[in-house]
Amino acid sequence: MAFEKNVFNKTSRTDSEIAFFGGMTIVYKNSIDLFLYVVGSSHENELMLMSVLTCLFESLSHVLRKNVEKRWLLENMDGAFLVLDEIVDGGVILESDPQQVIQKVNFRADDGSLSEQSVAQVLQSAKEQIKWSLLK
Repeated sequence: MAFEKNVFNKTSRTDSEIAFFGGMTIVYKNSIDLFLYVVGSSHENELMLMSVLTCLFESLSHVLRKNVEKRWLLENMDGAFLVLDEIVDGGVILESDPQQVIQKVNFRADDGSLSEQSVAQVLQSAKEQIKWSLLK
């Protein structure tokens, strides 16, 4: 949690979209009361990280019906995790086109996979994915 707090303290007061911290390249975007971050190694291409961030933001904007803010995100966490799951897996970028992500998320939601998993299972899966992507 110290890393996240330090990153937030460093980025919350600036208007730039990129930061370097602790040997990591960080691209970020804020929307109302929500900050979205994509973190990569110092060797990662900043433009690729920004492409992932843009895809994440635009996909979330669609899933949250243009309300990309904390309250809506918390109320629609299952959809947000599906979006994240379609974009990256284990730190590997799978997709950077928001239209493709939205199409896949809508297909998975229509397929009934959301109703088959409990919220706890989705949260646990997301925690594991985030943990492993941070440890790599």
